[in-house]
Amino acid sequence: MTPPKHDALSPETIVAFLGDIFERRGGEEYLGEPVTMAEHMLQGACLAERQGEAEIIIVAALLHDIGHFTSEFGMFSMEDTHDKHHEEAGARVLERFFPSLVTDCVRQHVAAKRYICATDPNYFAQLSEASVHSLKLQAGPMDSAEVAAFQKHPNLREIVRVRHLDDAGKIAGMVTPEFAHYAPMLQRIVDAHCGVGAN
Repeated sequence: MTPPKHDALSPETIVAFLGDIFERRGGEEYLGEPVTMAEHMLQGACLAERQGEAEIIIVAALLHDIGHFTSEFGMFSMEDTHDKHHEEAGARVLERFFPSLVTDCVRQHVAAKRYICATDPNYFAQLSEASVHSLKLQAGPMDSAEVAAFQKHPNLREIVRVRHLDDAGKIAGMVTPEFAHYAPMLQRIVDAHCGVGAN
């Protein structure tokens, strides 16, 4: 069955649409890392769940890189010379169905990398080769004015938290639940945001 186009999605179909992406595309290489795309995103969600994070953070970690599959510019590669803005592509698909905290974590996870690079002297050294390459395409560490502006974001703490989960989700051989484990969680958040089932 052909999945619906983005503009044809509904609160009843968005979770199945995302699950289909994980099923069809999740086995693709993740930017030269030792995990696939699905493994990377599932690891972020799994680590968040193990650490007792709220469901909304688990969901944001799970979906933060979904834009790699929905960007009109295609997947990132180590040969890229221009950024493909996957964070914006992902947020656009999700924003009709998920609360702003989720879409902010998706839309700002690249900015968060630039922010942490500018504010934590040890962070850059922990980045993988692929993440360093993409950072160059994404304008590098923030300058002081960008840092000051980013620190005013109302969801700064959660955005940075999801960024750290993103960085951690690159563990070869790590066993995680499948997407189906998180699907009911996603649906609860979609239903609450969209008022599905509300009296």
